[in-house]
Amino acid sequence: MKLNVNPNRMELTKLKKRLTTAIRGHKLLKDKQDELMRRFIDLVRYNDKLRKAVEDELTAAYKDFVLASAMQPPEFLQEAVMFPTEKVSLEVTTQNIMSVIVPKMEFKRQQQSGESSIFPYGFSNTSDEVDRALQTLYNILPKLLELGEVEKTCNLMTDEIEKTRRRVNALEYMTIPQLNETIKYIKMKLDENERGNLVRLMKVKSMMVEG
Repeated sequence: MKLNVNPNRMELTKLKKRLTTAIRGHKLLKDKQDELMRRFIDLVRYNDKLRKAVEDELTAAYKDFVLASAMQPPEFLQEAVMFPTEKVSLEVTTQNIMSVIVPKMEFKRQQQSGESSIFPYGFSNTSDEVDRALQTLYNILPKLLELGEVEKTCNLMTDEIEKTRRRVNALEYMTIPQLNETIKYIKMKLDENERGNLVRLMKVKSMMVEG
């Protein structure tokens, strides 16, 4: 479907410039879409790998807690982990990935005053299963935060890929074909006008010669 414009040379010049800009914009957006997809696929693969590692470690920690619960009263386990030995802080900033603003988390630990171990109890009163479970959870916390960061980044990149895809399709299947069709139409009209003018000039010339 062509655009509704006056078929003159001024409009033809404008439309040619718009077409050049649209083609250039389409290429840039297509390149962006391809690069976004490449990074997204890499990120999804890493996310799947990280999620499996986190789930495996959480499963192992849960099994150790279940075993410990079978051998010691629940009240004793609750008391054993009631008082943490360190403070945890989280700083959330952002970074730009292909015009997508994604979160960046920095995880910090600070040992409580007078504490030198991550275990808030004496080893003589607890089982090996409790020790292993707490050690696993201690080690897995940074991975959990990273998993949240990666999954949020994947979601944001999905939105950007979809938005870019719609813009690419609009240019490829609507804007550029409309401009091409309208330019073709104007050229055809201008050619018809030129032929009509030429015919009239030839008639005038013939009348002058006969006169």
